[in-house]
Amino acid sequence: MKKPKIVRRHNPFLNKHTEHEVQEAKRRGRNKTRPMSRGSQNRLRKRGLSRGYGNHGRFSRPPVANRKMMGKKVTKKTDLRYKCKESGKIHVQSSGIRAKKLELI
Repeated sequence: MKKPKIVRRHNPFLNKHTEHEVQEAKRRGRNKTRPMSRGSQNRLRKRGLSRGYGNHGRFSRPPVANRKMMGKKVTKKTDLRYKCKESGKIHVQSSGIRAKKLELI
């Protein structure tokens, strides 16, 4: 996927469109301080659904026979940061696009 190095985007701090420099950041994974399933487990407890029903099959792996679709994905999502040339503030893109290779031109 090819992206331009400089893009005109809206800057909420200046409330106008300015030129932004595109930077690619490394995708940060989950770690001990931000585990993957903590939020959803808390949500289940608040709704009262998780008492006495095991883990709802949500937080465990599927049976061995059905593990064909398991494993790492082939592509990673892009993690782009946009740095404003006027204010110097950095904005993060809302959601990434899956791509094997990202090229800034």
